[in-house]
Amino acid sequence: MSRPLRWGLIGASTIAREWMIDAIRSTGGTVASVMSSDRDRATTYGKANGIPHATTSLDALLEEVDAVYISTTNELHHDQVLRSARAGRHILCEKPLALTVGEAREMVDACRAAGVVLGTNHHLRNAGTHRAMREAIAAGRIGRPLFARVFHAVYLPAHLQGWRLTSPNAGAGVVLDITVHDADTLRFVLADDPVEVTALTQSAGMSQGNVEDGAMGAIRFKSGLLAQFHDAFTTAYAKTGFEVHGTDGSLIGTNCMTQKPVGDVLLRTAAGEELLSIDRTNLYERGVARFTAAVNGEGEPAATGEDGIWSLAVAAAALESAKTSRVTEIDPFQSISSKVS
Repeated sequence: MSRPLRWGLIGASTIAREWMIDAIRSTGGTVASVMSSDRDRATTYGKANGIPHATTSLDALLEEVDAVYISTTNELHHDQVLRSARAGRHILCEKPLALTVGEAREMVDACRAAGVVLGTNHHLRNAGTHRAMREAIAAGRIGRPLFARVFHAVYLPAHLQGWRLTSPNAGAGVVLDITVHDADTLRFVLADDPVEVTALTQSAGMSQGNVEDGAMGAIRFKSGLLAQFHDAFTTAYAKTGFEVHGTDGSLIGTNCMTQKPVGDVLLRTAAGEELLSIDRTNLYERGVARFTAAVNGEGEPAATGEDGIWSLAVAAAALESAKTSRVTEIDPFQSISSKVS
């Protein structure tokens, strides 16, 4: 039987409060400590969420726990993962893993050298909708996949409209916040790797400075499949979706790019239309359960550190493409390079 974990929260975040604390406890784990750079915030957060230890010291937190969940701003992930790995703690880190592919690779290598599990918290690959689509494609139900489309344009709620819109040094912008999820979900559903991307970004007035609040683009995969993506912080009335179109059929996922276990998938072929059966398990609970099992020697996290490198490589290439107006190659092992489109 898997041993429950004592967790520490690095970052007194909204996502931890709304999703991760309950997910950890649902798997039998305990949240032993929370760290914030603001002592009052750490103390208040700990009391409100039944966490016995609150601190501003990462070293103090690491002494209390077996595993950490990192949900600080993006520029802090690299150092916090390296320090946690050196302390021998297993790590579930929010996306993007870092601000550069090189930093993310260093984080993965450090965790491997320390013998600790590193997972990337790409929750969408835990959704029943996307797992049903992956299984249908693997079973050949739509023939050879040719095209995919991701609609992930949403409205960023007021309580999250902070650094994501104003702080480039912290990894602000819709590409590092949402396009990374598209990239990971596409890789997972298609069981295929991306090779190049072309993208355009938009600043429609919600963000400040050079931070983008909308993006559109296309990704070419190794198989030749082309995938469109549309991401935004600014669209209050759009619906999310994920589609894959093949030689023998189409999969049409609706309301599925979300944190909740909702949405449907329609399979359309020459035989007609069929709604696929969907597992409604909480996405974060499934992710924490997979991570806990990996710590106990049973398989891998739902999204590994390598998966996090791939999604960051796509996002970095998309930003480079938008900057240079060129098709940009995606390489998770080296620095990105571009070519004339």
